Amino acid sequence: MKQNSYSRQQAAAISGLTTRQLGYWRKTGLVVPQHHTDGGHARYSFADLIALRTAKRLLDAGVSLQRIRHCLQSLTRFLPTAGQPLAELSLVVTGDVVLVFHGQRAFDALTGQEWVFAVAELAREVEQLREQLPQQGELFPIDAQQTEASA
Repeated sequence: MKQNSYSRQQAAAISGLTTRQLGYWRKTGLVVPQHHTDGGHARYSFADLIALRTAKRLLDAGVSLQRIRHCLQSLTRFLPTAGQPLAELSLVVTGDVVLVFHGQRAFDALTGQEWVFAVAELAREVEQLREQLPQQGELFPIDAQQTEASA
């Protein structure tokens, strides 16, 4: 048995979940403990604890368990290298959208639609457009003589 593993009771206390919830999540595959004792008892790793706490926070934020499960299934499609998405990624709930932050990208957990773009890239594009567009005041140049005559 690994030294840095936690019993079901310890995982429940750390995550704020009940042992019954842990059992249900284990049975349904939402968060499955990585280790087991020789006697077959579940032992949760630190990564499992992160996943449990994240799922709990999503539940507390009003995200349904079914939606969390669906998000995880989508994440494994969009990020096949993320073996434990809840432990490896940053998630942000905004209303009914779960945003996933992975490296330099941010996207909707269900659709994969990218939400955030690189600000530096936008700044370069704006600067390029600025050079091509007329400057403020150039669209309607004020004739200095006309202004002086009306004054």
